[in-house]
Amino acid sequence: MRFLLFVLLFLSFAYSLGLVLANNTEVGVNLLFSQAPTMNLGLLLILCLILGIIIGILLSLLIFRVLQNKWEISRLQKANANLQEQLNQANVVIDRQANAPTVDEAVYGARSIDIQDNTDTHLNEGGTLSKRKRD
Repeated sequence: MRFLLFVLLFLSFAYSLGLVLANNTEVGVNLLFSQAPTMNLGLLLILCLILGIIIGILLSLLIFRVLQNKWEISRLQKANANLQEQLNQANVVIDRQANAPTVDEAVYGARSIDIQDNTDTHLNEGGTLSKRKRD
C-alpha cells in the first residue's frame, strides 16, 4: 500500500513538473476585484488543480457526513418503530394478564374476597388478636 502511495505521489510530482516546464509563458491573472501579479502558466494550472482537489475533498466529506447523518436517522427511526411495536405488544400481554382470572376465580368461580372463611379474627378485651371458630 505504501509503495502504491509512493508511486502515485511520484507520478503527480512528475506531472506537475511537466506542466510547469511545458507551459512557461507568463500570464496575468484577473481576480475580478483585484489583479494578481503575472505568473507562470504551468504554476497557475497546478495551483488551480490543487485548489480544486482540496475543495472537492472538503465538499465530498461534507456531503458524506450529511448522507451518513440521514442514514443514521433512518436507522434510528426504524429501531424506534420496532421498539414501539414491542411496547404495544407488551402492553397487550400485561392487559391480558391483569384481566385474567386468578386461581381462586378459575377454581371456585368467584372472587377470593367473596369466599366465606370459617374463621373470624377479632380483638379481645385485652387488645390482642385471636381467632375463633364461626358457628
